[in-house]
Amino acid sequence: MNILVCIKQVPASSDVNIDEETGTIIRDGVDSKMNPYDLYALELGLQLKEQYGGCVDVVSMGPPQANEVLEEAIAIGADKGSLLSDRAFAGADVLATSYTLAQGIESLGNYDLILCGKQTTDGDTAQVGAEIAEFLDFDHATNILNIDNVSDSGVSVQMNLGDVIYHQDMKFPCVLTIEKDINTPRLPSYKRKCQLDETKISMSSLADFKDQDKMHYGLNGSPTSVEKVFPPDKNTEQETFTGTPEEMAIKLVNEMKDLKLI
Repeated sequence: MNILVCIKQVPASSDVNIDEETGTIIRDGVDSKMNPYDLYALELGLQLKEQYGGCVDVVSMGPPQANEVLEEAIAIGADKGSLLSDRAFAGADVLATSYTLAQGIESLGNYDLILCGKQTTDGDTAQVGAEIAEFLDFDHATNILNIDNVSDSGVSVQMNLGDVIYHQDMKFPCVLTIEKDINTPRLPSYKRKCQLDETKISMSSLADFKDQDKMHYGLNGSPTSVEKVFPPDKNTEQETFTGTPEEMAIKLVNEMKDLKLI
């Protein structure tokens, strides 16, 4: 089974700056890490490889420093990685990001299973995995809690739909987005990190894609834009009620009525 895991480098802290013109996160000089949800997708891919054979590759879109998460993924157990990096990709919304990843995946070869984390911690849209599948015309399922069965033609999965757990048979090739409760990700291997072969990581740009129209990527290919991003106002005002439990309850109810909370 040939598996591809989509991973992303995200800020390691919530203390980030925003480009006022584009509404995008300024990533230069910010400590970064692999998106936590992607670790669960990678662990699932490695478990499937150990049980059924094949390969686990990783792909990421981002600036050159995103190479770090590809190196981390290989230290964890991935076979090789590919970075999609081009100035034309900068400022992409979820649609342009998904299209870029889909184009990159098509340029990398044929995969039976594409795994993504359910969402990223810097955007939290949970849309990219499904949109990749739509651009590739693959079947897809989201919020995967477990894989019940694997055959030569597909997989049987459990999806968390909130009120119910839904069981679905998926035909290869397909895209799955993975929940965090599915497994416990393994740690990177120090030995694999020391033995990292840089040739296992390749870089692709717009020139390597089938569609080279710059209007389909980055800010040009993004139908949505962020008008304004700002930190929430900090409210540190406090009020303390004293008295008997009954008196404090009455005071609290009156206060909530004054604030129009009830």
